[in-house]
Amino acid sequence: MASMAPPKVYSGCYCKTRCVKHRNGFTRPRILFCQQQYNDNDNNKPQHQIARREIVLRSSELAVIGAIFNLSGKKPDYLGVQKNQPALSLCPATKNCVSTSENITDITHYAPPWNYNGGRKKPVSKEVAMEELLDVIRSTEPGKFTPKIAERNDDYVHVEYQSPILGLVDDVEFWFRPGNNAIVEYRSASRLGNFDFDYNRKRIKALRMELEKKGWASADGF
Repeated sequence: MASMAPPKVYSGCYCKTRCVKHRNGFTRPRILFCQQQYNDNDNNKPQHQIARREIVLRSSELAVIGAIFNLSGKKPDYLGVQKNQPALSLCPATKNCVSTSENITDITHYAPPWNYNGGRKKPVSKEVAMEELLDVIRSTEPGKFTPKIAERNDDYVHVEYQSPILGLVDDVEFWFRPGNNAIVEYRSASRLGNFDFDYNRKRIKALRMELEKKGWASADGF
């Protein structure tokens, strides 16, 4: 059962939410959509979409536009492992996010977690698996997005992936669940827009394929 929640403001963004029942039985708010707030006299407004051919031909101009209009967006306040019910955040209703926290029936947003010992004969520790993950993050640029490790601790990594032209930023999180099950949850989401041409799902798949070479495995293929 879903219920509407009053609008919230996250770091200069107007967000509308509703409560959604999680696959484990508890309820958390889901962001339906977010949009940046602008003053009446603010010129920092999104530009009209231009043709793909013009993007290629005018990449330098678009890079300047991205810098001027701050298309990187603001870092969402709801990132990280949630305190009440340990898990990563659910996705917005928009089609530019995948998360292991979603219900398996949500084919738009759900993605299966990883097992870092699922494809190897000799298990490794969480610390070794964390270094393997960081190595793949640093050496892989899916979609030519540049990775930047924004936060890291013993069981959590937050990476900002920036697009090569407009400077758009996607937030990707990895969380090593407590216990000895070797499970890694993740969430990959664009800060702006309503769809992503499957960039987030393709990024996760590209990272998984590199990790499989080290002995990782997915709970299910996609």
